[in-house]
Amino acid sequence: MSEAALKIDNHWNDAEEMEVLTFDLNGETFALEAVMVQEILDLLPETAVPGSQPFVGSVINFRGKVIPLADLRLAFGMEAAEATIDSRIIVIELDLQDEPTLVGLRTDKVNEVTTLAKASSEAPPSVGMRWRPDYINCLVKRGGEFIILPNLQAIFAARHDKAASA
Repeated sequence: MSEAALKIDNHWNDAEEMEVLTFDLNGETFALEAVMVQEILDLLPETAVPGSQPFVGSVINFRGKVIPLADLRLAFGMEAAEATIDSRIIVIELDLQDEPTLVGLRTDKVNEVTTLAKASSEAPPSVGMRWRPDYINCLVKRGGEFIILPNLQAIFAARHDKAASA
């Protein structure tokens, strides 16, 4: 089995289907495994963190806890954008350095909870991608579009390593 196929199998945890929350960033549709999602919030007041990386440049107050607010646009090399009436924050729980961590993800729009089929997924192409392939677990074909399942572990680990070496 190729490394890409093994990565996809690991992401799907041997299941044939996965329930996901879909959202938009810069006209692209992304999806997160629904079990990661803690809450979907309207935009909240942000507090900038001096000296932090732009990718996680601020924090928000979530139920009395201070959590980092990440902008996946910046991780994927997209331009930062102004918030719109559809902008939302998805609060997820992610294991970072073997510790459950709450993180807010800024999105352009939250779409729906839906089920994706493993049979419709494939590894990102190694040629022609404008994003780092290790930042994408897989692409899932649905109708005439592709839904991107980001590799949040790789994105946050790379950003943490970059911040630690700075």
